[in-house]
Amino acid sequence: MNATHSQDELPGLATLHPAYFALVMATGIVSVAAHLLGYETIAWPLFLLNILFYIGLWVLFIGRAVRHPQSVLADLRHHGRSVGFFTMVAGTSVLGSQFLLVGDMRAPAVALWIVGIVLWAALTYSIFTALTIKHDKPTLAEGINGGWLVAVVAAQSVAVLGAQLAKGFAPYDALVLFFCLSMWLGGGMLYIWIISLIFYRYTFFSLSPSDLAPPYWINMGAVAISTLAGTMLIANTPRSPVLTELLPFLKGLTMLFWATATWWIPMLLILGIWRHIYCRFPLRYDPLYWGAVFPLGMYTACTFRVAQVIDAPFLLGVPRAFFFVALGAWLMTFAGLARRIVTTMRKGLTPRA
Repeated sequence: MNATHSQDELPGLATLHPAYFALVMATGIVSVAAHLLGYETIAWPLFLLNILFYIGLWVLFIGRAVRHPQSVLADLRHHGRSVGFFTMVAGTSVLGSQFLLVGDMRAPAVALWIVGIVLWAALTYSIFTALTIKHDKPTLAEGINGGWLVAVVAAQSVAVLGAQLAKGFAPYDALVLFFCLSMWLGGGMLYIWIISLIFYRYTFFSLSPSDLAPPYWINMGAVAISTLAGTMLIANTPRSPVLTELLPFLKGLTMLFWATATWWIPMLLILGIWRHIYCRFPLRYDPLYWGAVFPLGMYTACTFRVAQVIDAPFLLGVPRAFFFVALGAWLMTFAGLARRIVTTMRKGLTPRA
């Protein structure tokens, strides 16, 4: 039975989806949103749970790299799966924000920010280089999906955490903020490039229910985190002459990002109804659903911050209501994950003839 159990584990590790760090992203941002709204009894358990998720996923990913290096290399060259690795960057940075905001611990947050920067640089230039120079490429309809926008989320997550940490880097805080500004603008430009291809795919190619996978919610999540990064830069303008000069531009672009995120929500809900109700596509657990939970939590957090930096208290009702949508989505997805783990364990413990 032990030998059989070992054989069962290996294929699962070999096919572990690169985007599984979206679990950390989703848990982390729901925790941060809870903290911003004063729900510390929710924020702290999610914070502690997320530390376990983060460590556990690194163990699995390192184990996969050691035991199945060819599978990892194949994923890095795959147009659909390679972008999932960017969840490692975003998950690392979001956990850093948890340490700073929820846990009030700066040192781990700084360490995670540095790790996030290194991961972002390594993955950005290795993945996009591999996809650019590979000989056999899929068509646009087959190769592009909302998951590609995790590359934007990765860049913006580094900008968010860096801006939150900037005041502790005096007298180099202005330099840190300039770096975060560059990451924010670069991430915003990357969103424009990728969302143009996605929108083109939406409107000029046939779209089946199976094509409309959960990562399409990143269409909204990528601009939501871009909004959050913008609010962090606006809040730091007193520490940077460059940001002070750009303040009207920062506010205008931040509001553009927020309005775009808001526009996506009804569209994605309509497409979800079309997929699951009209087309009766089964709603069952998939690790990619964490990529749908994250945008809901991020929209909650970014709207709360927007209301603060532009002095618009009438917006505060939105995050207060939206938080429970994000929390409900997290609970349902976590229940699906728990059920999957229990089912897998039962199969592994069942003796075979």
